[in-house]
Amino acid sequence: MGKGGEDLRDKHSETLKSDPFHAWAKDVRECEEKFGVSCERGLTTEEVLKRHHIYGLNELEKPEGTSIFKLILEQFNDTLVRILLAAAVISFVLAFVDGEEGGEMGITAFVEPLVIFLILIVNAVVGIWQETNAEKALEALKEIQSQQATVVRDGNRVSSLPAKELVPGDIVELRVGDKVPADMRVVALISSTLRVEQGSLTGESEAVSKTTKPVEENADIQGKKCMVFAGTTVVNGHCVCLVTDTGMSTEIGRVHSQIQEAAQHEEDTPLKKKLNEFGEALTMIIGLICALVWLINVKYFLSWEYVDGWPRNFKFSFEKCTYYFEIAVALAVAAIPEGLPAVITTCLALGTRKMAQKNALVRKLPSVETLGCTTVICSDKTGTLTTNQMAVSKLVAMGARTGTLRSFSVEGTSFDPRDGEIEDWPAGGRMDANLQMIAKIAAVCNDANVEQSDNQFVTRGMPTEAALKVLVEKMGFPEGTTKASTLADGDVLRCCRLWCELEQRIATLEFDRDRKSMGVMVDSSSGKKLLLVKGAVENVLERSTRIQLLDGSTPELDQYSRDLILQSLHDMSTSALRCLGFAYSDVPSDFATYDGSEDHPAHQQLLNPSNYSSIESNLTFVGFVGLRDPPRKEVRQAIADCRTAGIRVMVITGDNKSTAEAICREIGVFEADEDISSRSLTGKEFMDVGDQKNHLRQTGGLLFSRAEPKHKQEIVRLLKEDGEVVAMTGDGVNDAPALKLADIGVAMGISGTEVAKEASDMVLADDNFSTIVAAVGEGRSIYNNMKAFIRYMISSNIGEVASIFLTAALGIPEGMIPVQLLWVNLVTDGPPATALGFNPPDKDIMKKPPRRSDDSLITPWILFRYMVIGMYVGVATVGVFIIWYTHSSFMGIDLSQDGHSLVSYSQLANWGQCSSWEGFKASPFTAGSQTFSFESNPCEYFHQGKIKASTLSLSVLVAIEMFNSLNALSEDGSLVTMPPWVNPWLLLAMAVSFGLHFVILYVPFLAQVFGIVPLNLNEWLLVLAVSLPVILIDEVLKFVGRLTSGYRYSTRTAKQKTE
Repeated sequence: MGKGGEDLRDKHSETLKSDPFHAWAKDVRECEEKFGVSCERGLTTEEVLKRHHIYGLNELEKPEGTSIFKLILEQFNDTLVRILLAAAVISFVLAFVDGEEGGEMGITAFVEPLVIFLILIVNAVVGIWQETNAEKALEALKEIQSQQATVVRDGNRVSSLPAKELVPGDIVELRVGDKVPADMRVVALISSTLRVEQGSLTGESEAVSKTTKPVEENADIQGKKCMVFAGTTVVNGHCVCLVTDTGMSTEIGRVHSQIQEAAQHEEDTPLKKKLNEFGEALTMIIGLICALVWLINVKYFLSWEYVDGWPRNFKFSFEKCTYYFEIAVALAVAAIPEGLPAVITTCLALGTRKMAQKNALVRKLPSVETLGCTTVICSDKTGTLTTNQMAVSKLVAMGARTGTLRSFSVEGTSFDPRDGEIEDWPAGGRMDANLQMIAKIAAVCNDANVEQSDNQFVTRGMPTEAALKVLVEKMGFPEGTTKASTLADGDVLRCCRLWCELEQRIATLEFDRDRKSMGVMVDSSSGKKLLLVKGAVENVLERSTRIQLLDGSTPELDQYSRDLILQSLHDMSTSALRCLGFAYSDVPSDFATYDGSEDHPAHQQLLNPSNYSSIESNLTFVGFVGLRDPPRKEVRQAIADCRTAGIRVMVITGDNKSTAEAICREIGVFEADEDISSRSLTGKEFMDVGDQKNHLRQTGGLLFSRAEPKHKQEIVRLLKEDGEVVAMTGDGVNDAPALKLADIGVAMGISGTEVAKEASDMVLADDNFSTIVAAVGEGRSIYNNMKAFIRYMISSNIGEVASIFLTAALGIPEGMIPVQLLWVNLVTDGPPATALGFNPPDKDIMKKPPRRSDDSLITPWILFRYMVIGMYVGVATVGVFIIWYTHSSFMGIDLSQDGHSLVSYSQLANWGQCSSWEGFKASPFTAGSQTFSFESNPCEYFHQGKIKASTLSLSVLVAIEMFNSLNALSEDGSLVTMPPWVNPWLLLAMAVSFGLHFVILYVPFLAQVFGIVPLNLNEWLLVLAVSLPVILIDEVLKFVGRLTSGYRYSTRTAKQKTE
């Protein structure tokens, strides 16, 4: 090539990337000029190298992952975790400061910070594991891309070039079965037709015919009939294309970018938000209580004298200061329910197992809880509400006389020939001549196949043709046929095989867009050669001159019969049925001796498709069928259940408007005679609406047809901005960005692409819309149970805080040490809280409206209840500590058996001044096999000697929390109406928790670590006497709650309406 040619190529390479070029709106010659290529020779090697430098490889980019260091830091971006971390660091420092003492207290001091650190590490590891597993959707997209391509370069045909080496301007050849390697402009059809299955990208239910003719510049993806897109599949035909976009510039590349963008906007679940808010509130409360405790006790570690009205001679006690530091740490440990993350994870994991039994496979644990407050389900149509398997639903045959028609309804929604029957069908295979001819044409003029793979029926070829073969199987064998025995009993298409044996195909007249029909010449068992034709009803009818009646006679096709057939066709088309007509004739005289041989003189006519219309003329019309992608049987009831549960259903599909509207009316999204002009819009029409949010706020169902991925994302984004909790269903690549953006992305397990599954939060194993509704019910039940155990754990923590606060406020010795509180929060509270996750669901759970995502986890009334319970826990734990020191008996229970000394309350409250008391002595006392003696230092009675009183306090705390778990069975229901045995797991959990408490009490090494001693029978009676009233107190509060529930609910509703 000359220098001028090289300059021209350079110019093309420079301008291609910067200048947007709408190849679909330009003719082939303009496209060749723009990309500097000829279809015959392709690009030169030199030009390919230049374009590789500009465009890079034809592959999708891999986004930069979050570094492991950043992931670790993110795990500590939580208020409760930070408080715990601070508590652990402070207690570690204090353990070092107190280290010189050694012995038992040294061991105890180090156990506490180590346990806290262990909790934080486990929490971080689980968090990081979930994060690293979340972003596989982009990898799955790469698998959709074609691996190899047939390309023309330097005038030569390269048959297996790696697809990633393609550049814009490459000339690519596509055949049946090929996966399209890039976005390309169709420049030449080698076969008469080209059809591409692009449903996974656009949502269309049928393969799309492609052309070389340009279309409008503003056409949507479905309207770009002269373009083929990366990741789609050629199902029929042979063509030459010109690559226009590669890698991230393709439509699938845009989907890739949208998934990345949606991943950036992932939000916390409603529960996570509530817990974060609770954590922040808790931080303030802990801060206030710590400050208050310090203010109350400042006199113990800081004193001064007033000289001339001014404070002087300050005295500071470091030992006392560190002691109150320890109390602050104890407060932090007491206030935070450390076991909560573990219990929530366990409950969600159990929920996922329940859902898996209902065919809903949960990929991300928090989505279980989010499901419970779903307010809108945005559903794809094809493959979700429908079966994505074309099926014949109506068969129209000719009547017994001219001007009459017979209509048969066909049941079934899949490619399984046993799925449904034909209503009012002649029994015993007594098909008349007209019905036999319909079966013959449907079976023989057909290139599809249906196979059974495991329990699934899969099609090879066009779904519409496969549906016709299934119809033939439902029609059965004609009476008197004897060849049936020669066919294998396991054959799915036995009848079709029979017809193909009886009618041997000798030539095929391929379908083309002009005549809109397909024909086959057959050597019939009757001895004649016939032409069998199927195609668009209007076109076949136009070329027909006769009709075949029920008895096989063929009178002329008069105008009345023609109008009758067209009217019936119109009625079926308005019901969104795709209609195909059947006709036949004797072969033209030129073909009377034709046997399929290429040497026959008439064979030349078959090589030119322009002759097909004249060959398929003077036909005899025999009938027609209506096909559709039918709705799933259970969907209508599921949508009715959604309406009852206060969940709105919106259908968002890439399919055409009329088909989508008909399906929506049939499944109950719209009523049969409802005016839906304002409820049914195309994606483009919706984008042009002035107030989009107001449109989405309409009550009842909505439909968006011809929707592109960007439309789906925009709808989901607007709904979320409006405070809705959105579940989005889908199965195609085009659904992935919206699945990622939605609060709950639900992918189809059978028909869904890997991209959709990886972008989703939940996968439906049975592709069934009704499974989502069942999962929502399960999600609501799980949330209610989680609410029960969150309240239970928080109420327990309020009790612990009250206990420590009262201890500090009254000035008595510290009743419980932080490691004991950790044990209660983590181990003792854990089993009952988890068991509350097994509470049976309410019977009317799917008859209530969804909860608002901003509903309070803890209402003012619940908070008041738990403050009352918490104060009682505080009084009981501190009270039993005081009782042991000051009383020899309580409620008739003798406490003097161990021989401990009694002191007055005044002495207990001023124990710090013990060294100044004259003549104070403390008797030795026994605990189990141990004896505690205080001869050398009587004041140790308030330090080391408090071990028995501390054990009583801890045991009362454990017992009260076990009884309090019974209170948590129902929010307002009495234990009389909801007895403990409705949840046997809770009774088992209480037994486990008490058992664990006995272990640390009666195993010497553990008792030493936790700073406790064994209790005798009388002391256990005291524990029960102090603990049991918590049930009576909460029963009274529940009774008040039931009396005032109507008032509280109406107040809250009025407030929400005002907002």
